[in-house]
Amino acid sequence: MSVDKRILIVGAGLSGAVIGRELALKGYQVDIVDSRDHIGGNCHTVRDEATGVMVHVYGPHIFHTDDAEVWDYVNGFTSFLPYKNRVKTTSGGQVYSLPVNLHTINQFFGKTFRPDEARAFLEEQADETITDPQTFEEQALRFVGRDLYEAFFKGYTQKQWGCSPTELPASILKRLPVRFNYDDNYFFHKYQGMPESGYSDMIERILDHPAITVTLNTKFKRCDGAGYGHVFYSGPLDGYFDYELGRLGYRTLDFERFTYDGDYQGCAVMNFGEVDVPFTRITEHKHFSPWEEHSGSVCYREYSRACEPNDIPYYPIRLVKEKAQLADYVALAQQERDVTFVGRLGTYRYLDMDVTIREALDTARLYLDGKADNLPMKSFLSSPI
Repeated sequence: MSVDKRILIVGAGLSGAVIGRELALKGYQVDIVDSRDHIGGNCHTVRDEATGVMVHVYGPHIFHTDDAEVWDYVNGFTSFLPYKNRVKTTSGGQVYSLPVNLHTINQFFGKTFRPDEARAFLEEQADETITDPQTFEEQALRFVGRDLYEAFFKGYTQKQWGCSPTELPASILKRLPVRFNYDDNYFFHKYQGMPESGYSDMIERILDHPAITVTLNTKFKRCDGAGYGHVFYSGPLDGYFDYELGRLGYRTLDFERFTYDGDYQGCAVMNFGEVDVPFTRITEHKHFSPWEEHSGSVCYREYSRACEPNDIPYYPIRLVKEKAQLADYVALAQQERDVTFVGRLGTYRYLDMDVTIREALDTARLYLDGKADNLPMKSFLSSPI
């Protein structure tokens, strides 16, 4: 097979699997390498032998989208069963529903407000002296007031990001996190669910094509791209360049895994908004598969901290320092030939799973269309800056 028909993909997560399959279907020979000992990236799931619970190894991943094509795509490889994410939070010795909704407001303030009454009440709580919110804290104070901000947002945000909400941009709190009805479904999207047999099984099926070869426990080096017509790279953008401009900032997660004989908390996700509780949340994994029944349980206490060189990067920080550094790395990437940077790490963006799949499909199509028209492939489908 000619070099032009050989493709190297770095990373066997969602981006790599989807791009690999789309190109394999069009006659390309696809080699996929991954530094870990499993496929699926941070979506990796395994069945716990002792309890039978399907465990989200790197923390919970909940599929939600309004993209009908993406929904049909994933359902072509596995059955997605209904799942609604109903998050709870412990604050001040009580348990509340998130996102903040009419029940949360009435419970917190000891009221029986109707929707219009609750809306008017929160307008009275809001700090209207803040006309142009610049920070996370100003955004919250402007729209929900100090009491709700300090109970549900301040401590959790400080633990999650490792700094005061006064140092974070208002854009992190993009939309007013309040509903004036009793809807406690965390997401608004039309399609929501969980893969019946786990994400790793789904990704294994995406990769199941005779023209795809997957090699695990293999660290990519830039010289490995020789002999291939194109490289699709979903590893860390700064890592591709051996961190020559320094490391981009990430938050990482530590998980304290424990088991329980019974039902530990009665829900999948319990947040802890107070600063004196060191973890951000507890996840109970059997509740992510509500169609299954298990007497035992597997839980994670989740801690957020700054990402060190040997840690798994989760959340790109993207504050002023990182954005300037990112621009320099993007400039380097655009000088590379026959390399496209994809996915959460390759583009230094927080991406939900549906967006990751959408961009992977679009990337593969752009590459195939470009080959047909003899056009060069972009370094990025969308600019990370």
